[in-house]
Amino acid sequence: MEPERLTGIYKHMGIGVVALVFRARLLGGTPTINDEAAEILWIDRDHVTARMTEAFAIRVLDALDGPWPHIRHHDGTRLLPTPVHGHPGSLSSSPST
Repeated sequence: MEPERLTGIYKHMGIGVVALVFRARLLGGTPTINDEAAEILWIDRDHVTARMTEAFAIRVLDALDGPWPHIRHHDGTRLLPTPVHGHPGSLSSSPST
C-alpha cells in the first residue's frame, strides 16, 4: 500500500479516539483477511452505506470526494454535529466542516 493523501479526521466523541484516514493505492500483492480485516471485497459507492454504519461508511465516501481532509465527529455508529470552530460547546447544523 502507498498512502496518497489524508482524506479524513474522525473523532469518536464517546471515548475520545481520533482516527486519521488515508486514501491509498495497492502497489502489489493480494489483500488478506487478518486481525483488522474480517472481510475483503470491492464494492461500488452505492453499496457502501448499505454495508456499513454511518460512522464508517462516511470514511469511504469522504475518501472519494474532496476537498480533503474532511473533519467529522461520531458516537461510534452515527455522525454527530460538528462543534463550531473556536466556540467550545457550540454546535453547527452540519456534520462536516
